[in-house]
Amino acid sequence: MADVNRGNRPLSPFMIGPYYRPQMTSMSSIMVRITAIISLGVAVLIVAWLVAAATSADAFAMVDGLLRVVLGDVIFLFATWAIWYHLLGRLRHVIWDLGYGMDVKTAEAMGLVMFIGATLLAILTFIVT
Repeated sequence: MADVNRGNRPLSPFMIGPYYRPQMTSMSSIMVRITAIISLGVAVLIVAWLVAAATSADAFAMVDGLLRVVLGDVIFLFATWAIWYHLLGRLRHVIWDLGYGMDVKTAEAMGLVMFIGATLLAILTFIVT
C-alpha cells in the first residue's frame, strides 16, 4: 500500500487561508452560496410582511414600520445586491455548463464582473424604484 502521508496534508481543499490562496473563482463561488442564504432570509421577511398584512392592521403597521426605516432600506439594498449577485453567479454557471469561459483568465474576469455588475444593478434598482 502506498504511503499517503496523511499527517502532513490539509484536511480539506476548502481550508482557505493557511493552506490555499483565495482565488476570485473560489471566493465568487462561496459568495453565490452566501447570497442564496441571504435571499432566503429576505424571502422570509417578505412573507412575514404579507402575513402581517393578512392578519391585522396593527400587525401590518408594526412589520411595515420596521421595514420602512433606514435599517430596512439598508437591508433591502444588500438583499437586492445579493439577489443580483446570485443571478449573475447562476448565469456564469450556465455559461460554464455550455463549455465557455473555462480558462482561468476568463473565469477570474467573470468573477470580477459579478461583483461589479451586482453593485451597479443594485444601485440602478434603487434609483429606479
